[in-house]
Amino acid sequence: MVSWVVQINNPSGLHLRPAGNLCKLAIEFESNISFKYNDGAGIANVKSVLSVLGACVKCGDTVEFICEGNDEEEALSRIKELVKNGLGE
Repeated sequence: MVSWVVQINNPSGLHLRPAGNLCKLAIEFESNISFKYNDGAGIANVKSVLSVLGACVKCGDTVEFICEGNDEEEALSRIKELVKNGLGE
């Protein structure tokens, strides 16, 4: 298991377009990919757009991405790159 804590800086948070881009990337990997939000009170499945949208992550919120599986390192590396580049916005 590998994880990464990051503050979401997209002005609109994880709305439909960035959530879709995140899910599209996550589906490419065999690993289970999720993120914790609300100080760990909730967990979203990153491979599900509805789960990501349901987390209601806004600009300035902190999330912890968690990847578990055979390709976890590569998955987390690609997620970091996507988030740092604005989630396709």
